[in-house]
Amino acid sequence: MADATIIDGRALAGKVKDDLTSRVTALQRQGKNVRLDAVLIGGDQGARIYANNQAKACGAVGIEYVLHELPDTSSETDIIATIDMLNESKVVTAIMVHMPVPDGVDAYEIQARISSDKDVEGVNPANIGNIVFGKRSLVPCTALAVMEMIESTGIELQGARAVCVGASTIVGKPVAVLLMQAEATVTSTNVHTKNQESITREADILVTAAGVPNLITAECVKEGAVVIDVGINRVQGSDGKKRTVGDVDFEGVQGIAGFVSPVPGGVGPMTVAMMLRNTVQAAE
Repeated sequence: MADATIIDGRALAGKVKDDLTSRVTALQRQGKNVRLDAVLIGGDQGARIYANNQAKACGAVGIEYVLHELPDTSSETDIIATIDMLNESKVVTAIMVHMPVPDGVDAYEIQARISSDKDVEGVNPANIGNIVFGKRSLVPCTALAVMEMIESTGIELQGARAVCVGASTIVGKPVAVLLMQAEATVTSTNVHTKNQESITREADILVTAAGVPNLITAECVKEGAVVIDVGINRVQGSDGKKRTVGDVDFEGVQGIAGFVSPVPGGVGPMTVAMMLRNTVQAAE
């Protein structure tokens, strides 16, 4: 069997961004602004890098990006006051809060406070719940990215056997529900699942978001399956340098699967593109 087709997240994201650029221009011609306000609490280096990358991504499609930096001594009340101010502002069309939040601050309360029609990461419980009713706008960006990547392969979703490894609130569960909406037959597995390998081997579509390097090997994959790797893990290579890998043994699985997404260069770029799309949808 030939090697699997690689699902190029960067190329797919590029097409999404081209479409968004024209949509942003159309809104601006109507006198409407498209603006994403992000809140960063404290000096977490990873979150800061993400904020810088986000600013560049927004700029590339014409979205205005405003970063609100709060000290790591900020209380939950302080953060909520900032979110309330952004919720009420007529010039702010989209809001997100960079994680992590300081110790003692409830991330759920913070995310739930974001107005559901400005919540571009799809983390407000109302937007997560909307997935059950078949809505695809302002739902969690990574879940949307996974679905777009699956659909890009042309696989028939109706009646397909889909397995989601990992059941997190913003990836595993929303992906499972979106696949149910597409009338796939869906199984969700977690750390307590017995004989997981025999379950994943039945999957026409296998999505893994467990955060465990090399969890999915060739033995876990059905021949010709679509494999989407959401895992992001930092591991030390034989040269002593750290590198980013997914949950999938990419080289092993590539000889079995029909389609497979790489890490990096797969779900990551598409997640950013979905966040930009949600931002434009919120403005529209």
